[in-house]
Amino acid sequence: MTRPVALAGAARFVLAENVRYLDPAPAVFEAMLEGWALQQRTRFLKDTTVDSRLRLVRRLAGFSNQYPWQWQPTEIEAFFGDLRSGARPIMMSTARGYQNTLRMFMEYVTDTRYEWPQQCHDRFGQIPVQILHEWNSITHVNEYEGDPRRRPLTYDEVQALFDAADSRVEEIRARRRKGALAALRDATVLKTIYAFGLRRSEASGLDLADLRHNPKARQFGRIGALFVRWGKATKGSPPKRRTVLTVPEMDWIIPVLEQWLDEVRPAFRAGKHPALWVTERAGRLSPRSIDDAFALARGAAGLADELDLHCLRHSYVTHLVEFDYTERFVQEQVGHAYASTTAIYTGVSDDYRNRLLARSLKERYGELWGVVG
Repeated sequence: MTRPVALAGAARFVLAENVRYLDPAPAVFEAMLEGWALQQRTRFLKDTTVDSRLRLVRRLAGFSNQYPWQWQPTEIEAFFGDLRSGARPIMMSTARGYQNTLRMFMEYVTDTRYEWPQQCHDRFGQIPVQILHEWNSITHVNEYEGDPRRRPLTYDEVQALFDAADSRVEEIRARRRKGALAALRDATVLKTIYAFGLRRSEASGLDLADLRHNPKARQFGRIGALFVRWGKATKGSPPKRRTVLTVPEMDWIIPVLEQWLDEVRPAFRAGKHPALWVTERAGRLSPRSIDDAFALARGAAGLADELDLHCLRHSYVTHLVEFDYTERFVQEQVGHAYASTTAIYTGVSDDYRNRLLARSLKERYGELWGVVG
């Protein structure tokens, strides 16, 4: 009988043949993880994605003190019950992601094409079974399940954040300490993230060559647009690219970036380094450093700790909507595949909604509304 062709990640590729393990259970478990990693990498998933998934499987194994061929639904239910308890219970969206990951792992080890059911039966007299079903998984009801405290900033909050970042520069200079250039860079980065609606990785990955002219807005010069090369990738796909146009309402960013390019960045002596944002050691500014810069400014501005850097992107979307840009334009600016995603980001102000209401009332009832109002 011809042996069936095995898929990448099958047991035969990661288990040594004709070898008797002294302690077979941990050896088979590690081989399972190696095979699953191989299966995912053949789909061109990022190493960071694969590694985080493997850590979660190990975490469940450590919690249950059992191996996958021993797991039953009770183990998964106890695991998520523990994650929901304590001082910092996980968010529903995080729990859903964990469940999806563990479901995919169990689909892998229960698929006969990967040969693990036969291996487990021959070695341990047990076979792995799917432990996540409709009755013990989170039902997807709402489109957005994030922390409701994370929201777009108001115009006053954005200004307070930027004022705090600028004040830090002046404070360091007044004390005649090192770090004023880095503080000025951090303030410029935060302003750029807001002015173009960037993610932190997108901002970190910007190069000098990503500054673009816009022939339809020549007055903006070399900062007519930003070419984003490190947009959020979908699974198994390279980073998405897009061009973010400078909008007139954000033209205040032009002199800010001009100062960075002409006066501040040269002082870092980065030589021929291509990065737009450089460090004191002439390296590229990391996403984590950008997070730290936001946290410092947020604390100095007295804003809530729940607000994170991504709030600036939410603010950009909201404020473009309030500037009356079309949904399609906003969607293209921020690189969302679906308009529904852009809608989730939007939290327009009461003032904007009242203006829309007034416009609608005037259109319906004519000038009489304007007089009465």
